[in-house]
Amino acid sequence: MDFSLLTDAMSSQSYEKIADICDDLMLQAATEGIAFQDEWPYAVHLLGQLYVDDINSARFLWKSIPSAIKEGRPEVVAAWNLGQRLWMRDYAGVHEAIRGYDWSLEARDLVASFSELYTKKMFELLLSAYSTISVQDTALFLGMNENDATSYVLQQGWEADPASQMLTVKKQPVVTEQKLDPGKLQRLTEYVFHLEH
Repeated sequence: MDFSLLTDAMSSQSYEKIADICDDLMLQAATEGIAFQDEWPYAVHLLGQLYVDDINSARFLWKSIPSAIKEGRPEVVAAWNLGQRLWMRDYAGVHEAIRGYDWSLEARDLVASFSELYTKKMFELLLSAYSTISVQDTALFLGMNENDATSYVLQQGWEADPASQMLTVKKQPVVTEQKLDPGKLQRLTEYVFHLEH
């Protein structure tokens, strides 16, 4: 089985492509009747699906993995543990699952990138859902200790009240860039010209 596309995606840190590449390779192997179960990178495949937030596909992949693989590869179980936390919306548990396993060299950068992406996603969730939130809850959502979480959000413009241990969320102004469509400008010009003449 040729995993060069997957290897290239991993080395170029194109993690958003991993799930599709693995899915395509798995279909190709199945149509050609190639036995691939022993050499298949199940953990990377699961992590790739979680990276693109495709939890349903990750669930189906998990169900299709043979029991012997699940029992013999702890990293596959660790990847699925991460998927379960995402499925249950156990925000703090996601960070625990990331830190709770010593990932292989093959998966370490992918997991680190996922962790960074997930922290940003949780920050955006907090930004949209709260006007004030406790330091403790913020730390749980962001998977950090309270000092690091406070520093992180203060850098984003939030305000902290040390007495109450509460954070005030500062919404970032939404900047919308208007793009001028030449076709619309032409129609407007013709319309104004028509009105004047």
